[in-house]
Amino acid sequence: MKKIQMVDLLGQYDKIQEQVDSKILEVVKSGAYINGPEVHNFQKELENYLGVKNVIPCANGTDALQIAMMGLGLKPGDEVITVDFTFAATVEVIALLQLTPVLVDVEKDTFNMNIEALKKAITPKTKAIVPVHLFGQCANMEAILEVANKHNLFVIEDTAQAIGASYTFKNGTKKKAGTIGNVGTTSFFPSKNLGCYGDGGAIFTNDDELAHTLRGMVNHGMYKRYYHDVVGVNSRLDSIQAAILNLKLPHLDAYCDARRKAARYYNNAFKNEQNIVTPKMGNGCNFICDTCDCHVFHQYTIQVLNGKRNELHQHLLDNGIPNAIYYPVALHSQKAYSDSRYKEEDFKVTNELIDTVLSLPMHTELDNEQLDFITKTILDFIK
Repeated sequence: MKKIQMVDLLGQYDKIQEQVDSKILEVVKSGAYINGPEVHNFQKELENYLGVKNVIPCANGTDALQIAMMGLGLKPGDEVITVDFTFAATVEVIALLQLTPVLVDVEKDTFNMNIEALKKAITPKTKAIVPVHLFGQCANMEAILEVANKHNLFVIEDTAQAIGASYTFKNGTKKKAGTIGNVGTTSFFPSKNLGCYGDGGAIFTNDDELAHTLRGMVNHGMYKRYYHDVVGVNSRLDSIQAAILNLKLPHLDAYCDARRKAARYYNNAFKNEQNIVTPKMGNGCNFICDTCDCHVFHQYTIQVLNGKRNELHQHLLDNGIPNAIYYPVALHSQKAYSDSRYKEEDFKVTNELIDTVLSLPMHTELDNEQLDFITKTILDFIK
């Protein structure tokens, strides 16, 4: 059996090595390393894939969130609502811009924003909502948009873990994650479903005026060299990363299918184990159907209900099976983001999840022999 990886980046690279190596050399020989043709080509291809009018490439997913908020004109003291159960980057940029982060609880089955908690958190100072499409599927965007429209709020989608996923509205209309709100953001960190070989990110919007503002902001506020029309930052996707992403983009749906196949294997193996809760689909499905496109399984995260999550975590490591706890400390409990406004009773689900969640190996190169070993090792321990 091959060594089990949490994310097998080299195995994926091996399948496209010749094209990647050739393209990298081509970019190096071109001398166009910043804002070169590869960046513009990738922008257009990603716009076509997502069905969105404007893609603005940038240096990383955290920058994408920050620049999106800057472009919307949010001011210090404005309240921005996001979830308590996510990576710190989401709230980090809110704090960096001197906005006021407001954290809300999540749903136990999907790990995404709880709509009733969102409604309760709105005040006259609220200006934006940042739903995080955690672990690979969209939050309840129809309900979030309804709340946002009622209160005249911006919606900024954090799609760092869900690029390639689709959201289906009640009327059957589908949209890609990141293209539903006022603006969407994503990360191309190497482990993402669409990952480059360094850092990278992008911002999406159908608002042409906002897109124009954002294009200047990522490039020091310049539209014409040495003429600074807006306050900007230095956040550009370099040409080598864009070239790699352009090669991988046609494979994205196949990458997501491979992850779903592994997730089906996990689900089937654990279906009769009462101490393991497998991921649930936000669209109401109780299983991962053959035509599923609502979840791209950036992570496959179970909940361990017998109080032995930490022991299982170590048992897997002892047996050569990498795994991870995303996230062991809630944001409202982090020293950097603690606030007297937060009450523990408002984060019941998050506080439970941090003690029960466990993410298993999930990537495009998992084979049945590895999956069989992983699941049997878990079941033998649980029983």
